[in-house]
Amino acid sequence: MPEISTNGESVRVDAARSRAALRLGRQRRSLRPLGVALIAVVVVSAANGHPGPGMHGKPLGVTLALCAFAGATLLLIRDHLDERGSAIQAAVIAAMGGAGVALAALQPRGATELAGSAAIWMAVTRLPLMLAVALGGGITAGLDLAAALSGGSSATVLAITLLGALVGLVAYFLSQGRASQAQTELLLAQLEDAREQQLRAAAVAERSRIASELHDVLAHALSGAAIQLQGARMLAERAHAEQQLRAAIDRASELVKDGLSNARQAVGALRGEELPGISQLEPLIASFRSDMHLDVTLKIAGNPHALPAEGSLALYRGAQEALTNVARYAPTDPTTVLLTYGYSQTTLTVENRHAESAPAPPSGGGLTGVGGGRGLTGMRERLERVGGSLRSGPTATGWRVELDVPG
Repeated sequence: MPEISTNGESVRVDAARSRAALRLGRQRRSLRPLGVALIAVVVVSAANGHPGPGMHGKPLGVTLALCAFAGATLLLIRDHLDERGSAIQAAVIAAMGGAGVALAALQPRGATELAGSAAIWMAVTRLPLMLAVALGGGITAGLDLAAALSGGSSATVLAITLLGALVGLVAYFLSQGRASQAQTELLLAQLEDAREQQLRAAAVAERSRIASELHDVLAHALSGAAIQLQGARMLAERAHAEQQLRAAIDRASELVKDGLSNARQAVGALRGEELPGISQLEPLIASFRSDMHLDVTLKIAGNPHALPAEGSLALYRGAQEALTNVARYAPTDPTTVLLTYGYSQTTLTVENRHAESAPAPPSGGGLTGVGGGRGLTGMRERLERVGGSLRSGPTATGWRVELDVPG
């Protein structure tokens, strides 16, 4: 699966959206000087018009309209107004357009219609289409009404309407071009995600086919060999065969069992199954309690945290092998499995203590005689591959095995 970001989308799609937002921000920042120039042009035009700005009557209206227009325009060309949502932006654009209509009504022969046209442009480029059409139409109607009330001819009203429509159409096509570019990048990112998923699906299907072949051929053959070796061992015992022969059969049986376990693990990995780890320690110990009747206790020290998959698997296999040895050689001993989370490494300790006054296990009890004794060697090799180590040996009261891995 494609890598997923914190917002639930793939990293590739999230990056495409981020690029589009950054590009839009750059474009709007590049037009910021034009917004400042627009304010200057409207202010100069109003100052030279009649009536000019003042503090009483119509001049006061001109002053207030200029202040409203300049303030709204400055808000719109800021970087963070987009984060406030469409409603806030619509309110600011409506204030800008209303100020433009007021200027057109107060100074009918000035160039202040530019203010209303700029508000239409802002509406189309920033707002959803239907809201932009409604707001742009309202501003255009206001400009038409102002021109009609001030004695403008029908040609003048028509020219204002056409200007508003032209500004709106140009803004719409520019906005659509920008949106199309962003949509194209988004679709390309989604296409890459789909292609990656398709490749992964094909790989999983191929791995599943190989896993099925391995299971059908290798695992079945090893299972049959294990059964035959068990029969051979029983025949050797009945015939009182030499110890060397029985040891050879035990060694072959151990190798077959290891091969079968590794084959099943390989098949599971090929099928994408999750490999066991320290999170499955408790079910593992419970199985030894129920199946082998061992007295096993699990203890955890430190702050639990996730480990690399290979290290976690090595600890799990180590615990499995150590408990198998307890069942083989000391099935009546109380055993403690201690998992210690450290700052830079995690340690697993399996220690059994000789039970006081415990009866000796009967001949052939537990798993005595099963296996070839390479468990600790294989465990050490697995740990060394992941940068870990193994220590084992007798204690004053029993036997201890310590395994540690980085993490």
